[in-house]
Amino acid sequence: MPQDCTGIIVYGTTWCPDCKRAKQFLGEQRVQYCWVDIEQDSEAMAYVEQVNQGKRIVPTIVFPDGSLLVEPSNAQLAEKLGLVTRAQRTFYDVIIVGAGPAGLTAAIYLAREGLDTLVVERSAPGGQVAITQNIENFPGFDEGISGAELARRLTNQARRFGVEILQAQAVTTVRTNGQYREVVTADGSCYAARALLIATGARYRRLEVPGADELVGVNIHFCATCDGAFYKGKEVLVIGGGNSGFQEALFLTRFARKVTIVEFLPEVKASTILQRKVAERDDMAVFTNHAVEEFLVADGKLAGVRVRDRATGEVKLWHPDGVFVFIGLSPNSDFLPAEIERNRFGFIMTDSTLQTSVKGIFAAGDVRAGATAQAAAAAGEGATAALMIRQYLEHAAN
Repeated sequence: MPQDCTGIIVYGTTWCPDCKRAKQFLGEQRVQYCWVDIEQDSEAMAYVEQVNQGKRIVPTIVFPDGSLLVEPSNAQLAEKLGLVTRAQRTFYDVIIVGAGPAGLTAAIYLAREGLDTLVVERSAPGGQVAITQNIENFPGFDEGISGAELARRLTNQARRFGVEILQAQAVTTVRTNGQYREVVTADGSCYAARALLIATGARYRRLEVPGADELVGVNIHFCATCDGAFYKGKEVLVIGGGNSGFQEALFLTRFARKVTIVEFLPEVKASTILQRKVAERDDMAVFTNHAVEEFLVADGKLAGVRVRDRATGEVKLWHPDGVFVFIGLSPNSDFLPAEIERNRFGFIMTDSTLQTSVKGIFAAGDVRAGATAQAAAAAGEGATAALMIRQYLEHAAN
């Protein structure tokens, strides 16, 4: 057992798909853990064989109480972690899909109006905000606030008003059943309401170049807060010159020896304040007008990154230990039926009341076409959506 780890320990290998899935699940739920590659640690390998009756089975996950889970499903992990994945009832006034700032703010407003509200979240409450290291432009926090703390406060506030929150539970579809709107979850449960709000946000885009898919979850990551600690004293590459890329790169300096930011365009889009902070550091570098063309893979791990200088055509080979990708967002709208109109990028179209093309189904936050991908704006849309839903329910009752 690692001497510096007092929490959950995940024993596995870099090539094991179930190990990747378990690590992703723990990351999504913001659960802290230590990762041990048994192929790099003979004592760890011997331990795994010992507790599995001589078999080398991964992942083997050890919990602080001494209990083990071997090759667990996500449902088994959720149960062990005590996550609430089933609702208390099957019918509510409003169901909200997504627990980011938009969904949680809407839930707070609706619950305060006395409406029974259920929130269903596939990850942990907070959405993208929860994995943002520091937020300096959210009104009311003059010295800034960590994303995790903002997510915690929003969640606690919603629960204080009686909002029921499910986490680690994905919604597979939404549908209309007469005057009711229904959501079906991954475990086969069906919950109905008089109105729905889709607030599923957006996810970081993947870089579609050779080698990328093989290395996601191994040496390619999308969350510095989740995976930055794996690169203590090492070098990392951050792809993306926007605010997210610069914010996450600055956070990674807590662990990495050197952080390099690469941007495809001739100029970065990060705010002047963030650019100034990066420029002041000796352990950071920024390359603009460079295209990442390939990730080299050897023995299932990152062996190099092929980068082309778009101005000169020169091809360079970099050797970071890990890569973090922040190149924009794609909406989490794939699970929705075709009747809910979306634009060509997949963002949900709404009218002036934030209602979608399906009556009684609303959308707010980053999943909605025209959203600004800002936490404060998402919270504002959540409040607006709640007021519009209340108005809709009042008219529907007459």
